[in-house]
Amino acid sequence: MTATTIDADTLKTLRKARKLGRPKLAKLAGLTERQVARLEGAAPMRDALAQDSVLRIAAALGVSAEVLFGDAPLTDFDLQPAAKSSCTSGCCG
Repeated sequence: MTATTIDADTLKTLRKARKLGRPKLAKLAGLTERQVARLEGAAPMRDALAQDSVLRIAAALGVSAEVLFGDAPLTDFDLQPAAKSSCTSGCCG
């Protein structure tokens, strides 16, 4: 599995545009809040992120991995808030 890095500013911009807090994004992507904070540049990263983690973050944000890498530009659609969850159990927030 290849290790990689993502663009911290893009991640933070997308997370805020989707109106997701770090805890919610971490839960959706299967990461810890601390990992999300480090990815956004709040603390130094010790290791590069595994590619499957990048794919989980991209899926949670509804964008392609190329957008997270900074290889593809952000579109107006990327900067729209996420649709409200239809979950009624309370587990999804």
